[in-house]
Amino acid sequence: MEYRIEKDSMGEIQVPADRYWGAQTQRSLENFRISTEKMPKEIIRAFGFLKKGAAAANHKLGKLDAEKYELICQVCDEIIEGKLDDHFPLAVWQTGSGTQSNMNVNEVVANRGNEIAGKKILHPNDHVNMSQSSNDTFPTAMHISAVTEMEDKLLPELEALIQTFLRLEEENQGLVKSGRTHLQDAVPISFSQEISGWRSMIQHCLSMVLLSLEQLKDICLGATAVGTGLNAPKGFAEEAARAISGLTGKTFRTAPNKFHALTSKDQLVFAHGALKALAADMMKIANDVRWLASGPRCGLGEIHIPENEPGSSIMPGKVNPTQCEAVTMAAVQVIANDTAVSMAASQGNFELNVYMPVCIHNFLQSVRLMADSIRSFNEHCVSGITANPEKMKANLHNSLMLVTALNPHIGYDNAAKTAKKAFAENISLKEACVALGFLTEEAFDQVFHPEEMI
Repeated sequence: MEYRIEKDSMGEIQVPADRYWGAQTQRSLENFRISTEKMPKEIIRAFGFLKKGAAAANHKLGKLDAEKYELICQVCDEIIEGKLDDHFPLAVWQTGSGTQSNMNVNEVVANRGNEIAGKKILHPNDHVNMSQSSNDTFPTAMHISAVTEMEDKLLPELEALIQTFLRLEEENQGLVKSGRTHLQDAVPISFSQEISGWRSMIQHCLSMVLLSLEQLKDICLGATAVGTGLNAPKGFAEEAARAISGLTGKTFRTAPNKFHALTSKDQLVFAHGALKALAADMMKIANDVRWLASGPRCGLGEIHIPENEPGSSIMPGKVNPTQCEAVTMAAVQVIANDTAVSMAASQGNFELNVYMPVCIHNFLQSVRLMADSIRSFNEHCVSGITANPEKMKANLHNSLMLVTALNPHIGYDNAAKTAKKAFAENISLKEACVALGFLTEEAFDQVFHPEEMI
């Protein structure tokens, strides 16, 4: 491999000749050979928007000339498009402020810009990082990436799943089945009512995600090192927020209190709480689906789900609820990630949180996991759910909890005796009730209508 010599305040260092990063990136690459997790591509893309927006603000405020501004914009566009992904090699496990990734971006923009210009015109600190500090750029990139991924990737999948549930509700109107509580038989419910519960869970989670997004649209760019805005011109924070909003198509605003915005990550904790709530509901829905589809002969068998692939290497013909399993594993990871995000947000001292890379790494993984697993679950499982009316009817009429319909006519205690006698002697509720002398056959038939109990 060929190398070139780069210099920084600590001296000279060899950098691969075919890479645009500089000395600070190389030092980080060599000093933090920890695990395999790299800085998320979503953060790098967010930095592309951020550096372009900052350059626009600096240019408008007379701090950056047109030539440098246009060069920075051109390289940022390449970053946003993913053309320079190979030039961002740093690990998540680096400085807790994300300084080295900020400098990675600064160096790539400067060196690539100078290559385009055919001369050395851009400096990573003086021009690309103008009016900024790593302390305010990295948390801003965190919010840009979080908002972008949640709005563009997660929300459409939630909307699609809601629509699938609405269709299933309509298709299964009037189909009555046994309800279940504590994994025990309960009074009847319609299948459409059961589905409506699933649908409402996703709608509530969607509302929570939308609420949390509003908090994340505050960005701290312009705070610089400690929140005072040192070395940033008056109006920079507002201009940069406007520029980033225009570039991303999202509505970002400068944070009203930069000291809070630098040191606190409470908005990310709140937003991840919505993701955790979604994970919990998806776990419950997926478990319901695989219980209802259990069988095909020795389980509940009340619904059919698509058969996507063989389920066993030894049992021929076996098909498993694999989409449900994928969703529940993703949910477990998101719930675990919430601990990491919360712990990271609780740390750091005085004017800066220094657990930001691990915080956003886990946050973005949670968004990806929820968006991807919900899409897969919807496309390969939920959309193909069909009811098994015969099994539903058989289970319904075999349920001892239908005795609840007799409470107003024979009282709770006598109804309990009826259920216990029917179970002990393996006879019908009608037979038990009549044998105990609580109702005649004709009276029983007049008051016992399971399909009307919903």
